[in-house]
Amino acid sequence: MSDWTECLNFGISVAKQAAEMIMSSLHHPKDVKLKSSAADLVTETDQRVEKFLIMTIRRRFPQHRFIGEESIGAGEHLELTDSPTWIIDPIDGTVNFVHRFPFVAVSIAFTVNKRTEFGIVYSCVDNKLFCAQRGQGAFLNGVPLHASGQEGDILHDYSVVDSCGLRSNGTVNVSLCVVQSDVSRCVVVTEIGAERDDEALTTVTTNICRLLKLPVHGVRALGTAAVDMCQVASGAADVYYHIGMHCWDIAASALIVQEAGGIVMDTDGAEFDMMSRRVLAASSSAVASRIAQVIRTFPCRRDDEDPCVSVVQNGL
Repeated sequence: MSDWTECLNFGISVAKQAAEMIMSSLHHPKDVKLKSSAADLVTETDQRVEKFLIMTIRRRFPQHRFIGEESIGAGEHLELTDSPTWIIDPIDGTVNFVHRFPFVAVSIAFTVNKRTEFGIVYSCVDNKLFCAQRGQGAFLNGVPLHASGQEGDILHDYSVVDSCGLRSNGTVNVSLCVVQSDVSRCVVVTEIGAERDDEALTTVTTNICRLLKLPVHGVRALGTAAVDMCQVASGAADVYYHIGMHCWDIAASALIVQEAGGIVMDTDGAEFDMMSRRVLAASSSAVASRIAQVIRTFPCRRDDEDPCVSVVQNGL
């Protein structure tokens, strides 16, 4: 197995330089353009930081490949291959950046054979460097990270037991009851996202209502998927879920959560697929499974799906 520590250290170095570029522009006027919706923004700084990151890394590792948010947004084809690949979000939280809301991050993941080998999330305003290397643990500014370990108390729901679940003496056949985790002490992090069609908005808001009625301690949104997810890795939150984000938003933080002892899966409980645009991260498999039972999804084109093929399949 290859040791990618040299790449990790170089990635941390360029992430810090990118953060300096972002901070130097944070309080200055910005040229803002819309992408897919009124909540999907890009600035000159996004483009400049991504160009700096790709050019700097490519000079050091000329054989490596890149997937960058702004490059894909400009029409570059997205393809994740087995080759060493850097997946870059130059400014995760562009809306925050535009409004000077203090959660803005550089996110860098590095994959080989389509598997993330390390992840870097640099939260610029509060100077927090989250990073993880596969099999080596997760860290925040050099200090080991650990997910909260929140399991949730086990609840036995007998409401689904009908007359077939009664023994002759009138007692309940416990084997037929539903066992669920109590997530009432969990803090959940999510995002509204950039999707603004009726189905997406209805699904997003309904999911939040369903969670609050479980209940959970609270639902939070910081405006940056990468930093949101790192809250699970640090134990500050117990759950993060999102439908509609992109691979560059969560590729790095997914590994950080896993290396901190957390669970990362699809929102339906299936294996995590960074290209699916769905993710559920949690402090434990019990909590993840309970949340997966509650939340619903809306259709999203995969990141690695050819948009032209999607249009033809939909008959448009």
